[in-house]
Amino acid sequence: MDAPAKLKIAADIGGTFTDIALFLPDGRLATRKLPSTPDDYARGVVTGILELATTLGLDPEAFGEVLHGCTVATNAILEHKGARTALLTTRGFRDVLELRRIRIPRLYDAHYVKPPPLAPRDLRLEITERVTADGSVLTPLDETDIDTAIDALRAARVEAVAVCFLHSYANPDHERRVGARLRAALPGVFVTLSVDVLPEIREYERSSTTVINAYVGPPVATYVRQLRDGLREAGLTGQLLVMQSSGGILDAAQVMEMPARIVECGPAAGVIGAAHVALRCGYPNVISFDMGGTTAKASLIEDGQITRTDEYEVGSGISLSSRLMKGGGYALKLPVIDISEVGAGGGSIVRLDRAGMIKVGPDSAGAVPGPACYGMGGTAPTVTDANVVLGFLNPVALADGAVRIDAALGRRALTERVAAPLGIDLAEAAWSVHVVATANMVRAVKAVSTYRGRNPADFVLLAFGGNGGVFAAELMRHLQIRRALVPAAAGVFSAVGLCVGDVQFSQSRAFLHRLDALSPAALEAAFDGLAAQVLARIEAHRDGVAIRRTAAMRYVGQAFELPIVVAGGTLDGAALEDLARRFQDEHARTYGLRLDFAVELVALDVSATLTGSTGPTSASAITIAGPDTERGRRSAYFGPTHGHADTPVIRRGALDATPRQGPLIVEDYEGTTVVPPDASAWLDAHGNIVIELAQAAP
Repeated sequence: MDAPAKLKIAADIGGTFTDIALFLPDGRLATRKLPSTPDDYARGVVTGILELATTLGLDPEAFGEVLHGCTVATNAILEHKGARTALLTTRGFRDVLELRRIRIPRLYDAHYVKPPPLAPRDLRLEITERVTADGSVLTPLDETDIDTAIDALRAARVEAVAVCFLHSYANPDHERRVGARLRAALPGVFVTLSVDVLPEIREYERSSTTVINAYVGPPVATYVRQLRDGLREAGLTGQLLVMQSSGGILDAAQVMEMPARIVECGPAAGVIGAAHVALRCGYPNVISFDMGGTTAKASLIEDGQITRTDEYEVGSGISLSSRLMKGGGYALKLPVIDISEVGAGGGSIVRLDRAGMIKVGPDSAGAVPGPACYGMGGTAPTVTDANVVLGFLNPVALADGAVRIDAALGRRALTERVAAPLGIDLAEAAWSVHVVATANMVRAVKAVSTYRGRNPADFVLLAFGGNGGVFAAELMRHLQIRRALVPAAAGVFSAVGLCVGDVQFSQSRAFLHRLDALSPAALEAAFDGLAAQVLARIEAHRDGVAIRRTAAMRYVGQAFELPIVVAGGTLDGAALEDLARRFQDEHARTYGLRLDFAVELVALDVSATLTGSTGPTSASAITIAGPDTERGRRSAYFGPTHGHADTPVIRRGALDATPRQGPLIVEDYEGTTVVPPDASAWLDAHGNIVIELAQAAP
């Protein structure tokens, strides 16, 4: 008799909650939601998995894979709590990280201050060497400079070193030599080379990405080891796989070598889940909207395809990919899902600025002490406190009693810090917080739609995260979107996305050639070389691998490029002509014009994906256990237009295919959905709550 198939369980850490998801062999989805454990995030993951396993009567050995998404790398950058990092660079290029691109996100803000480099100036050391753009050695590597640098790094007690030499993508010998010397002389120090992280042109982006990789390397490695050890001690001996920012899953050991690849892994998992739901439900154009306890994230799924980019900035007020708004964060030029992220979540702290205006976030109360209404010591009002006051959230408990709520504490915090100082009614203050938080999140959605030349009204909003369903209708109103979906298990949806992700790895290289002077054979050979590298990374999964080839292209004379997918099959002259046409089409769609200039390639990228590697074993609709009954009624405030309304509170399963007019509050175990009086909601065949507004705002 065949042994039962090993199960795959997913855990996603957020700033406030840790979410666990497990697809059972019959297609049902089991979930667990518990507060994150900031003192040791791994403890919350192990606890949640064991609690869910115990509830289901499963032995820990039943899990063959543990899929994981976390915020460790992101938080290290945002909180400036990464490793003590040094940078070794070509003599004369010490200040590349300071000079950046001479761009700031707010042109007329005279008080704008750039974020400090992750490698401070006293730890940026120059090495005598020089390689030209064609790879020839102009100045030999000075071994004495290496000796001096090693002594300085040892004295400074650095934890990580990034090495980035000019034009090393064309000739990596100098970087390789320095890397070998550093590893031999400084055991235990995390050493990262730009030729391993980003062998492409552009000195600032390459330097910044390499430094980010070094900066987050030690904390990511420490966390992954702690998690792996904790899982093993609990009897969970299955393979640990971690989501990358690109949406692919990779073995944890390899992630520790390239930690910068997981900076946006949690949000990426949510987009992967959104694309899965959109495909099953027949919606080709979707805006995924993920609002958790700390941040809100948005991404575009167009014609059924996830939008990816390698132009990304992290560590500013809004993390995003934008060719127009740069300079606010640290450049991360690695494959990422195109996600914009703002500090607006359920735990975002509410305050008044010096002008008496309400501000929401970006700082968060997190899991500890949490919002004031959690009764865990928090005194500052948060978005969650405002939603409790409005009647949108259960005033007694969330997550079916897992998180107790003291509504009086939330009312007190909002009264003392907002309503009383402004001299307004408490409900008006709470609604104002709701509106300001919505405005912050509109920025995130517009960053991936309007600012990309897309009209949000042409898309369906797919809202998830613990608070996505609470704000979905208000976002629809501001963006003139007519339909939204709130998927089943919305509050743990990033964990669900982990379950449907695929094992994947990608690699890029510089490749500067005019298209009209390029032979198809040369391009084919370059792609084949990259394909060999990525296949080596997923050697154990060679069967069923799909290869995706991409070329970064631009008009000759431009400074930045657009990624264009290269069709499969053997390349010939016709294929190159088609590539040029598709670049021109994308340029017109992005910038609104075509140019009569020659086209050139700047870089190539190849990704290998093991399709179907981590998806659920059953394609049946996911179901959530729980009574599908009316849960009572409570008063909810829907702003000055609709005022207070006696609102039914129901379970998701109490909805059916017949539209039900709002007001309505749907309480799931994992999250809440608010349907205002001018909207209707029903349940589709896949278990999604569908919300439609009677009329979008002008």
